[in-house]
Order: sequence, then C-alpha cells, then structure tokens
Amino acid sequence: MSKPQFGHLPLSTSGPRECSLTGTALLHTPSFNKGSAFTKEERETFGLVGLLPGRINTLEEQVKRAYDQFQSKNTALGKNTFMTSMKEQNEILYYRLIQDHLKEMFPIIYTPTEGDAIADYSRLFRKPEGCFLSIDDPDDIEAVLDKQAASEDIDIIVCSDGEQILGIGDQGVGAILISIAKLVIYTLCAGIHPERTLPIVLDVGTDNHELLNDDLYLGLQRPRVRGEEYDAFIDRFIKACRKKYPKAYIHFEDFGLPNARRILDKYTPQIACFNDDVQGTGCVTLAAIYAAIHVAKLKMPDIRVVMFGAGTAGTGIADQICDAIALEGNISKEDAAKQIFCVDKPGLLLQSQEDNLTPAQRPYAKDDGEWKSVDHKSLSDVVQHVKPHILIGTSTKPKAFTKEIVQEMAKHVERPIIFPLSNPTRLHEAEPKNLFEWTDGKVLTATGSPFSPVKTKDGREIEIAECNNSTTFPGIGLGAVLCRAKLMTPQMLVAAVKALAAQAPALKDPDAGLLPDVTNVREISVKITAAVIKQAVEDGLAQEENIPSENSKLEEWIREQMWTAEYRPLKKVKGNATD
Repeated sequence: MSKPQFGHLPLSTSGPRECSLTGTALLHTPSFNKGSAFTKEERETFGLVGLLPGRINTLEEQVKRAYDQFQSKNTALGKNTFMTSMKEQNEILYYRLIQDHLKEMFPIIYTPTEGDAIADYSRLFRKPEGCFLSIDDPDDIEAVLDKQAASEDIDIIVCSDGEQILGIGDQGVGAILISIAKLVIYTLCAGIHPERTLPIVLDVGTDNHELLNDDLYLGLQRPRVRGEEYDAFIDRFIKACRKKYPKAYIHFEDFGLPNARRILDKYTPQIACFNDDVQGTGCVTLAAIYAAIHVAKLKMPDIRVVMFGAGTAGTGIADQICDAIALEGNISKEDAAKQIFCVDKPGLLLQSQEDNLTPAQRPYAKDDGEWKSVDHKSLSDVVQHVKPHILIGTSTKPKAFTKEIVQEMAKHVERPIIFPLSNPTRLHEAEPKNLFEWTDGKVLTATGSPFSPVKTKDGREIEIAECNNSTTFPGIGLGAVLCRAKLMTPQMLVAAVKALAAQAPALKDPDAGLLPDVTNVREISVKITAAVIKQAVEDGLAQEENIPSENSKLEEWIREQMWTAEYRPLKKVKGNATD
C-alpha cells in the first residue's frame, strides 16, 4: 500500500509505529499495548510468546468483550472506574470502546459521572496520572515539567486549579481528573494524539470544608491562596510551560469566577490559549444562534439578546455574540454590547452597580437613566422593554422562563429564539415541550442537556439541539496545534463558530436541530479545524509551513494527522520509542 500524500508529516497516522519496548514492559505501556491482539509476528519480535493466551483477537472482538464487562457494572461511578482502569491498560481499546458507544459512554467518562469521580478523587485514588504543581513549591515547577515529555512532544496542556468543577464547586487537587477528561475528549472528538497531551492540576489549596477536614484528602489542606501570590504562581507556571513546551496550546479549565476571565484576558495577547468555560460555551451557543437566525431570516447585526445569568458562562456567551455582531456589522465592540442585556441576581446590570460587577460584566452595564421607569429586577419587565430576538439562560434557576415571559417575547418577534442552557436538566430555565406549547410551535431552541424530540400539535417532530462544547473546543484546539498558532484570536473563534453552524441540520430542514449531533463530531472537527487554520494563515498567526490552501487538500492534511483508535503494526527499534 502506497503512503498517503501527507504520510511524511511528523503527526502522520499511517504506517507502522516505532517501538523499543519488549516483553512485560510493552504489555504494561498502555499507549503500545494491544493485549490479545498482538499478531504472531509481533509476539515473536517483541518477546511476548508465552506472556499472552494463544488466541489472537481482533480489536472488534476486544471491544465486544470490554463492552460486556462495562455493562456488568451496576453504577455509573463503577463504570467510570472500570473505564479508568482500561485506559491504564490499553489506550486504543479504551478510546475505541467509547467511540463505538459514544452516546452511552459520554455521560460516564465526562459530565455528570466524572463529577462524582472528582468529588471522590482522594478516596478512589489508586494510580497517579498527570502533573501536580503546588503553590507551596513554586521553585519546583520547571523541574516537575522536566520529568514529563520532551519539549517537542506536547501539543496541548489542560490545566485547572479546581475552584469551579462541573457545577460541583471547589474540588482542590481532584481537578486533575477534569484535566484528564478534557484531554480524552480532545482525542475522541478531534484526534489529538493522547501521548502528546499533558493534564495538570495547579494545587493552590481549597475552600471546601469537607476536603479540609478529610484525613484522606491528597491536596494541600489549607485555604485557597489568592491575590499576588496566586498571580505570581500562575505567571511562573505559564512562563515555565512556554520555556519547556514553546509550541503547546494551553487550555484553562474550571477556574473560579474571580480568576477565569482575568487569567484568560491576561494571557490571550501573549500565547495560544483558551478557556472552555468562557469561550467554548460561547462558541457553541453562537453557532446555534447563527443557525437559528438563518431559519428566522434575521441578520446578526440586527439582533437583541437578553442573557439571564451573567457568570462565567453567561458573560462568555455574551462576549462571543458581541464579537460576532461587531465583525458582521463592522462596528465597535462597545456599540455591539449595547444590543446585549445581561440580567444577574441583582437584576439588569447597571452602571451604578460598577463596584459590584466583575470585569467581564462591566461592558454590558446599562445607563441607569434609561431604566428608571422599568423594574430592572424583573426578567419579565426586561423582556417586555427590550423585545429581544434571543433569550438565553445560564442562571441555574429552574423554570425561570415562565409562560408569561415566553409569550411576552413571542408577541414581538416571529420566531423567538430561546436557549435554556443551565445544567443539569433539573436546573433548566424551561423545558422544550413547554416552549413549543407556549409559542404555538414557533420557538427555535437549543438546550444545555440532551432532550428527546418534541412532537407539535400539527404532528411535526422537532429535534432539540444540545449546546455541547465537545462539538467545538476539540476542533479549535486541533486547528491551533496543526498550524502552530501564535495566538487564539476572536476572528479564529468566529471562523470556528461559522464552520460549526454551517453543519447544522436546521439549515436544510427547519424541523431539524440547530446543531449537528455529537456522534458526527470527528467530521465536525475537521471542518472547524480547517476554518481555524485558514483564519490563522490569513492573519499571519500560523507558524507551520507548507499548509495546503485548497479545501480538499487541507482536509486531507488534517485527517492524516488525526489520531485514530486503531492498532498499527509495530516496528522494533533500539532506544527510545517514538510515535
């Protein structure tokens, strides 16, 4: 078989893998281990004869056996623990099992079950994985990173300080599991090579009283460090990463409200970095908006948005919408922000609240004088006054989008666009079936959790799109990795959003979902990756050379470098193994 056009690339997934390991060392290395699938020739070449049962299995047979074992576990957390154990034994089998049963496995390896595993991290602990950096030992950061992979061998770093994990709050050192889980999704959804990733926890203490009083807790048992010492630790960490891994893309995950946006804003002009809680949620929501306004026959520069919930996710979504309005309308961000109305616990954000607003909230604060005659603390009155095209919920206030509010909105727009995004399902601001009932089937909706299709009075079945970040951030990250982007800019994110929106089923069928299904995520990621790379090249931010410019060749170039859960032949070499 001839080598593909781009088979010469360092990240090419074609042809054999070089391996210097033999015997039990090979069987104990999950990235190379094939278990019962080692061929007769490989068993002889790598000293495995007698170390394995005689029968040689295919990967498909191994998946069937592993799936049967998975199903025998009685609890979601038990299944999560089983999957963790499998990952420690055979990485390819682990990813292939998830890939073949994606919808069933996703809630097990990620939210919500991963939250339970994180909460119990210190009690379930068996084997360390990842990198642990302590604020008590800032002088050790470079030495600890030196124990990881060589400088050219890391493409993505996911780091967390564990202050705001998956809706369950401060989990301290257990945050290493969210860094690991996020990297699993990068591999599953975009083919990031698992050996070229680095999960990190930044242990700065915890304010979780249960952990502070738990004798088995594995992290620093002291209150969270904040202020100048915290900032200096983060800065030292970033500088050490840039020194050791100058080409790595850095993903910030589950930092708390006081730090998430502030850290992102500080380092975005300096390095290629991303915060999924701020930008990922915003990107996938904006993609659904693009699809919705296409169906509703609206234009981005004309929309009015009410954002109910102005925390990290809410302001992140507002920022992405603001960037899109500014770019599409060729206006300033300040003017674009005038079309977005953020409502939080005190009500509509107003300029008189300046001292109590976060830096992320301040651009959206309105002039008090314009709201004197309106009860700005009432979501219903805000909706009545603004007459929004779009209403988005990230408030975690269940059933906040009442029949009265929804019908008030529907009076003023032909196709109300309403996204109740709070997770989990019990915290949703409204259920899709009610939104359809209250608007006579005119609503366009996407949710934060999966919902079954809704049957309307006239017999139609409407697909409910899920704003799942996993369709978005992996492709963005792969784009940054493959072109070695210097920065991750708003223009690159909007390009990613448009690529995702272009794949929305609703563009062809108004009754279909506003976003593509996660089961098609790898092809979605190819399109997003291509869009990010093209924008980076156009903006002079791509450092990789010889990137194809023609679409089909660019996509072939991308696919050739996407890791796949398939066994490749092993080629015996001396010395260190390389992928």
